[in-house]
Amino acid sequence: MNEGKVLEKDRKAVSGLAMKKKISPMRRMYMAKLTGRCVVLAGCILLGILRPREFDVLQDFTGRFSVLHVLWGAWMLDMLLQLVYVKKHVPLGSQKLFRQRYLPVAGGFDGHGLRHYIRERTKAAYQIFLIYGAGIVVLGLLKKFDVLGDIALLVICAAFYVCDLICVLIWCPFRIFMKTRCCTECRIFNWDHLMMFSPLFFVDGFYARSLVTGAVVVFLLWEYCIMAYPERFWEHSNEALKCSSCVDKLCSQYCGKRKIT
Repeated sequence: MNEGKVLEKDRKAVSGLAMKKKISPMRRMYMAKLTGRCVVLAGCILLGILRPREFDVLQDFTGRFSVLHVLWGAWMLDMLLQLVYVKKHVPLGSQKLFRQRYLPVAGGFDGHGLRHYIRERTKAAYQIFLIYGAGIVVLGLLKKFDVLGDIALLVICAAFYVCDLICVLIWCPFRIFMKTRCCTECRIFNWDHLMMFSPLFFVDGFYARSLVTGAVVVFLLWEYCIMAYPERFWEHSNEALKCSSCVDKLCSQYCGKRKIT
């Protein structure tokens, strides 16, 4: 009798462990994206070494076709998906600026608490902005003194492209500043393209200028919505941002460490 109870307890424990280790479809998709981005980075490095002429597209976008045209199209599509409401296949962390992703909490919310939250998170966000910007200025100086060329700067963008998903799936250094629970509530989620394409500020031509312009538009829309609709960005005013409402489970490496509220 006791043995049966022990076996049943063990079975439930194993079942519970399996549930904890189950990977969500969103996280699985992002893991596949990370693999693809690693391939893109490796491809850019190899092109820079073996076929540097492919990078002529940086100065002459309408000239001969290059595989980098395809990469440009993928990057532009990524940014477009941050500018429009997408019901599926895009995480809530990126789409919470839209009213369709806003689920008001029952009984209303504390307006003073919301203002304090936005103010403190914005201070932290712009600390990151200044530190990151200083690093980009260093890249600009290296370009000015011909230590880095246009090819190197695009390869650095591809490296940032990989790092973006490492922050989501593995470990994010920005959480140290933001004290963010997870990506879903992240104050700077849609800063990714601005940070990714910032080295292209120092590259002339349509290829670089169009990517930088798109990244700035995404950034400005995000910042406008935070100021105009702050209630969409706080879990105590937007029910959808709470762990108990999460369907993405994108940052599941943290899920077992936080309290479900």
